Amino acid sequence: MPEASSPEVGGLDSPLVRAASAAIVGTVVVAILYVGRDVLIPIALALLLSFVLAPLVGRARKLRVPRTPAVISVVLLAFVLLFGLSAMIAGQVGQLAADLPQYQSTMRDKAQSLRAATGGSRTLERAGDLLQSLGQELNAPTPQGETIGPDGKPLVDNRKSDQPLPVEIHNPPPTPMQNLQAIFEPLIHPLATAGIVMVFVIFILLQREDLRNRVMSLAGAHDIQRTTAALDDAAKRLSRLLLTQVAVNACFGVSIAIGLWLIGVPSAPLWGILGAVLRFVPYIGAVIAAIFPLILAASVDPGWTMFIWTAALFAVIEPIVGHVIEPLAYGRSTGLSPVAVVLAATFWTALWGPIGLVLSTPLTVCLVVLGRHVQALSFLDTMFGDRPSLTPPELFYQRMLVGDPAEAAEKAEEFLKERSLSTYYEEVALPGLLLASRDAARGALDDRRLATVRAAAHELVDDLDDWEDEDPSPPPLDKTTDSETIHAVEGTNAESSTAPLPVAPPPIVKVRCVGGRSQLDHAAAAISRQILVKHGVDATLEDEDFLSTSSVVELDPSGAPTIVLVVLLDPTEAHLRLAVRRAKRRAPQSVIVLGCWSTDEAETAGARKAGADAVGRSLTEVVSLCLDVGLPKSPAKTNPRPEVAVAT
Repeated sequence: MPEASSPEVGGLDSPLVRAASAAIVGTVVVAILYVGRDVLIPIALALLLSFVLAPLVGRARKLRVPRTPAVISVVLLAFVLLFGLSAMIAGQVGQLAADLPQYQSTMRDKAQSLRAATGGSRTLERAGDLLQSLGQELNAPTPQGETIGPDGKPLVDNRKSDQPLPVEIHNPPPTPMQNLQAIFEPLIHPLATAGIVMVFVIFILLQREDLRNRVMSLAGAHDIQRTTAALDDAAKRLSRLLLTQVAVNACFGVSIAIGLWLIGVPSAPLWGILGAVLRFVPYIGAVIAAIFPLILAASVDPGWTMFIWTAALFAVIEPIVGHVIEPLAYGRSTGLSPVAVVLAATFWTALWGPIGLVLSTPLTVCLVVLGRHVQALSFLDTMFGDRPSLTPPELFYQRMLVGDPAEAAEKAEEFLKERSLSTYYEEVALPGLLLASRDAARGALDDRRLATVRAAAHELVDDLDDWEDEDPSPPPLDKTTDSETIHAVEGTNAESSTAPLPVAPPPIVKVRCVGGRSQLDHAAAAISRQILVKHGVDATLEDEDFLSTSSVVELDPSGAPTIVLVVLLDPTEAHLRLAVRRAKRRAPQSVIVLGCWSTDEAETAGARKAGADAVGRSLTEVVSLCLDVGLPKSPAKTNPRPEVAVAT
């Protein structure tokens, strides 16, 4: 009987077969996008327009306008606006073409001056020749039977009569119908596309819920409530993002048009509309939009004043819009990584041409948002999203492994712009040290790497010692724009992170912080000590040999009344009992608070039976327990020691 093929070698579930299947599917999808671009481009335009117009339809519905009239009126208004802009563009282009020959002398003068200054560059002179030839083609058609010379005048035939005359065949003059056909034929395809887009937008807005249900069935209907909420959230996010992007780019175009008009650049509305459209192309769109007005400004003005003012206009408005208005309008970011933006622009331009370049960012944003909410499409978020592929604790652990506390401190300071110091430790640093503890427990970390992680963690704690443990109030205007920090901030529990920790009133509470077992526990104890100090506690960090058998000597009874025993990972109940017993032998009168940050019930089962006076599973609990057992109690309280804390 032949042996079954191994999945790793040639089975249907082998990685090689899955990779080949994915490559085949990807190739088929790209081929469909390319071959069917005449059909898919109107559908893509309709989808994006539907996301933009959906909030406006919702506003009309709130005014008790029936659905069908609301959809039709909003769509017609949008297309009237688009056709008006198209007519304006056509008029501006015609006027610019008629005025081009007037600028050739200016370009020739500048070419000669630059040639004299630089030693022979003919770039601007060739540009002047190009403007001259273009003007002749547009405004000076050659009559039948005449030949026009370089000076624009008919050439005189001085040839001898005995030479043969050249014979030219001319088509008959076009008929009125042919003239109409020549005028309307280039408009048929754009008008047909616009009509198809309008019909698609109307039907998408009318059948929005039905389309959502069909997408939900394709994505998986095993959890209807969750899938519906995810798709609704994705649709709202996309609508808000695209509508905001349209508004921001429109403001950019209006500002450019007004500025160019004040400077005196011809066809200012044309360049404003072009700037608004090209700004959908990230990073390079505004640069491309600035090229044409700069060339025209250099052609119109005999000097360089208009050119300099035009360059200054784009150099001022683009940074203001990109770095001030956009972060305020978008909230955080579009959710795309810079590499994904460039790759998407290249991909869609190769498939669909210039319109693909304009649509690349909105289409990719749609894919990323769907990838974040639909499990079957999560690979899209991984490929194109700006979220880091590792979680914040994993990134913290990686930086500790390579001994780079400076970068970790930089990311922490970005986090502290919006959250408190204890929240950073609770959500990022301590879970990262817990990952290191698990690796050490299974033998994946040697002593050298453990020492590196411990030293880096202690250095990070020292770097953050100047920060107070409180949420920024009021929230800062310069919120972080770092994608990794945004991911970490959004992953925190807003209610728990904003809950203030208590501050110890006089008399000063004294606490000793001790690492339970490993070097990583000692680093976590240093974090606990720092947070306790921030809240008015006189906390000290004990050496690593505090619990060793050679150092088990009873402390002065007047010492610290509380010992915080920190263990990241609970090894066994016996080890914890031994550690608690040694701590009590060192300070018989002290209260033992066991700090355990593992969220695994199996890992913390022994912590409740280790004999400690209290167990805290968060910095908030540890601080509260230390204050509770360290302050004088009122006469009504008979039990000076708290019970074991309930895990949160």
